[in-house]
Amino acid sequence: MNNSVTNTARLLGAGLRALLVLTLVTGVLYPLVVTGIAQGLFPGKANGSETKADGKVVGSSLIGQAYNLPPEEGRETPAPDLKWFQGRPQNGLGANSVNTQYQLILSGATNRSGDNEELVRWVKDAKAAVVKDNSTRTYKVKPSQVPPDAVTSSGSGLDPDISPRYADLQVHRVAEKNGLSTAQVQKLVEEHTEGRTLGFMGEPRVNVLKLNIALKELTAKS
Repeated sequence: MNNSVTNTARLLGAGLRALLVLTLVTGVLYPLVVTGIAQGLFPGKANGSETKADGKVVGSSLIGQAYNLPPEEGRETPAPDLKWFQGRPQNGLGANSVNTQYQLILSGATNRSGDNEELVRWVKDAKAAVVKDNSTRTYKVKPSQVPPDAVTSSGSGLDPDISPRYADLQVHRVAEKNGLSTAQVQKLVEEHTEGRTLGFMGEPRVNVLKLNIALKELTAKS
C-alpha cells in the first residue's frame, strides 16, 4: 500500500515537473526567441506592416481603409470622399455583415455564385457608381473602362490594393477635386505601382493608403 502511494506521488511529481518545463520552454522561452528574431530581422512585418505619415501610424499596408465623408442622417452607408483614391468595394461578406467598412472582426468573401441575383445587382450598382463618380467636366468614363476590382470585393474583403487600371480611372476625378493637373496625379500612380512579386507572382498593384499619403503631401505643396 505504501509502495503504491509512493509510486503515485513520484509519477505526479514527474508529471508536474514535465508540465512546468514544457510550459517554460514552449510557452515562454520559445515565443520570446521567435519574437526577438522577428523584431531583429523583420521589425516592420512583425509589427503589422505599419504605415506612417507625419510621424504617426496611420494604418497597415496589408489592410484596406475606407475614405468616406461623415455619415449623413438617413443614409445607410456613408458616401465616398471623392478627393481621395478609393479602394475596392467593402461589402466582403454582404451588405448586412459586420465587414462593411474594412472592420477586422470578420473577413471573407460573399461565396455567391456568378449568376446570383443579389451579387449581379451589387456589381451593376457599383459599376454605375464608378462611372458616375469618376466622370468629370472634361472626362467621361465609359462602362467598358471599369475593371473588375472596382466593382468586386476581394476574397478577404480587406484588400489594400487596387489594379493600376482602376487607379488610372480615378486620376481625372482626383485631379479635379484637389486642384491638380492630371499629369501630376498620373505620375503619383506610376510611382506607386508595384510589379509582380519576384517578377512572376500575382498582378501589378497600387497600395491605396500609400498613394493617398503621397496625394496628401502633393496637395500640401500645391
